[in-house]
Amino acid sequence: MKDIAIIGSGVGGLALSIRMAIKGASVTVFEANSYPGGKLSEINIGNYRFDAGPSLFTLPYLVDELFELSDNENLVTFEYEKLKEICTYFWDDGIRFTVPSSVVDFDSLVHKELGENKGQIIKYLADSSFKYKILNGLFLERSLHLFSTWFSKSALSGYLNLPKMGIFSTLNEHNKRFFKNPKTIQMFNRYATYNGSNAYKTPATMGIIPHLEYNIGAFFPKDGMYGITQSLYNLAISKGVKINFKSRVDEIVIGNGKAKSLVVNGQSTSNFDAIVSNMDVTPTYRNLMPKQKAPNKILNQEKSGSGLIFYWGIKRQFSELGLHNIFFSNNYEEEFKSQFQKNTIYDDPTIYLNVTSKHKTDDAPVGCENWFILINAPANKGQDWDLIIEKTRQNIINKLNSVLKVNLIDFIECEEILDPRSIQIKTSSDQGALYGNSSNNIFSAFLRHPNFSSSIENLFFVGGSVHPGGGIPLALSSAKITSDFLARLL
Repeated sequence: MKDIAIIGSGVGGLALSIRMAIKGASVTVFEANSYPGGKLSEINIGNYRFDAGPSLFTLPYLVDELFELSDNENLVTFEYEKLKEICTYFWDDGIRFTVPSSVVDFDSLVHKELGENKGQIIKYLADSSFKYKILNGLFLERSLHLFSTWFSKSALSGYLNLPKMGIFSTLNEHNKRFFKNPKTIQMFNRYATYNGSNAYKTPATMGIIPHLEYNIGAFFPKDGMYGITQSLYNLAISKGVKINFKSRVDEIVIGNGKAKSLVVNGQSTSNFDAIVSNMDVTPTYRNLMPKQKAPNKILNQEKSGSGLIFYWGIKRQFSELGLHNIFFSNNYEEEFKSQFQKNTIYDDPTIYLNVTSKHKTDDAPVGCENWFILINAPANKGQDWDLIIEKTRQNIINKLNSVLKVNLIDFIECEEILDPRSIQIKTSSDQGALYGNSSNNIFSAFLRHPNFSSSIENLFFVGGSVHPGGGIPLALSSAKITSDFLARLL
């Protein structure tokens, strides 16, 4: 039986541990925190519970697949529901509406509210579906760092359809070709933020993301987003995975060109047959292997956006809010410029407001709501975050007061804040970037670190900072790709 060590218990690390345990390996996970999940964790403040990080669940089959592979003889469960409403959108001029899950109804709504031609949403999402089917087989399910990938059937199909993939235009340009109302364009430009990118720079291939949300569906786990982590953790334990908490890895020990063992909390471990880092790839090299030659061309790429998150316990309920809510900036392009060029947060930020108590009622006391407010923020480059936070908090309150016709200060009874600095500390994410390197140019997909080391034997990588990218679905796909490499050692 081969011994495998995994550094970190993020969703990618947990999924990989399950896959390898199923294949017969002995798997040990070392987690610096006292809880699993990495960014996919939770926060409890008084009588309020919050999902700490990701708040949208798509492609649930990637989680279901792990349970199917395991046979789940220990009856670990994972339940979720498909949402009937995707998101409620608010603009400062008073226009607001809730987007239904039905594509046909969505099309009718946008025609009625924003004056788009009938059928235009349907055409856009058909194009999104087409791009996804091409890219999924090539990019999301395979390693781009193997020659076989480039000569596969999926790759040949991709080459034939290359002119249709939008790699030479931006997401904003692509959306402007489909829609005439700036609000519709803004709604679909927002999908660049799903991997921390700039809609005015990222390639139009990012237009595949709406396919996941509308054509396949948006979902909500019965126990909240942290329910994903809990279920994967329980499944891993049931398969015999050993997970050691409060076990900070200090060093990956390299000998004769091979990853051999770890130094954990100052103590050396026994040797492993393979070591996998679920940490951000940059601190993995810089902090755990400082004497090894690092792939600086990859590590020094522009980082993705980060986030400024306010967790507010609100002692009131708002019937106009749903699970997912967006309050748009009046100048989206300037907001992206502030984030990626000026390294700050725009004075009129787009506000994402998630209220899980709308579906999981015990997340807040009776008559109250748990507000998770996310503002897209630049990566941490030493800005005066205390000043930025104070200013942004007031801008958020002013905007919500204006749109919701309320004095919000009267209803905030508890608060915690997560900013790029604390994200960097808690999750070992370089500069607090949520998705590793940015996707703001056409070569981004090729500039991510592979799921293996080309210079150090028995060293592998999994998670959002390596191929194929950040976010829950891609982290789960990363685990699948990395497991295929590890299987060759068994």
